[in-house]
Amino acid sequence: MKTPEKFLRSKEAHKAPTFLDMVTDGLAMTFAPVSDFARSVGNHFILLAQAAFWAVRRPFRGRLFLEAADFIGVGSVPIIALVGGFTGMVTALQAVNQLKLVGVESYAGAATAVALATELGPVMTALMLSGRAGAGIATELGTMRITEQIDALETMAVSPVQYLVVPRVLIGMLITPILVLLFFGVGMLGAYLVAVKGLGVDPGGFASKLDSTLQMTHLVQGIIKALVFGMFFSLVGCFQGYHATGGGRGVGLATTRAVVIASVGILVLDYFLTDIILVVMPAKGGG
Repeated sequence: MKTPEKFLRSKEAHKAPTFLDMVTDGLAMTFAPVSDFARSVGNHFILLAQAAFWAVRRPFRGRLFLEAADFIGVGSVPIIALVGGFTGMVTALQAVNQLKLVGVESYAGAATAVALATELGPVMTALMLSGRAGAGIATELGTMRITEQIDALETMAVSPVQYLVVPRVLIGMLITPILVLLFFGVGMLGAYLVAVKGLGVDPGGFASKLDSTLQMTHLVQGIIKALVFGMFFSLVGCFQGYHATGGGRGVGLATTRAVVIASVGILVLDYFLTDIILVVMPAKGGG
């Protein structure tokens, strides 16, 4: 037999929702993607703040930084060089064929260099690293999470953020500009081979227009972008792997999310960074 209290509770549970309840539920469902996005951004910033806090605290485990540098940097050299070479070649091919229409094909090298230094180099390098290193980071940390290795670190009074996140984020931020410079160098070599050796552009004109057009500010723009992109893709990979759940399938989903979020985020960041950099460091006319 139901008591009066239980009867009232069951009656309240089965009463029809009011208009205000329906409006509230509808608004919550409508803005759920926005709130989820804001929560995710906030959680990424929290992890970044924790990494910054632990980065300056002892102990400093040099071996972990070397291992991260080997995985993110050394292991990515072949793919970066390959993509950089063909990117420079196809950019020069397009530049020569378009500039030839107005008789200034000697500017193909300068146009290719500016494009590689400011946009193609940092963006393409970061996208390649997101697909390779970012996915690897998410998979590694996700596997450690579901096999309770991260819990074991906490049990031994070792900060998982200091042990796992700090080396990967810091090395990702520092090694990406180096790989961007490699991308630029190999790309310009490919551009020279296509433009001068393949399409007959005058080598003197190619070099002189390159020297007068390419400025240090162009390279600095690319390096600044590379620093931000390197920090971003490694942070996203760490976050997705660190919070992976659901066994092997969860690790796979975390890896997929890491690559997708990092790739889309790099393109979005590129626009805003370019807008800011062009205001702060406007390019000057070449001599």
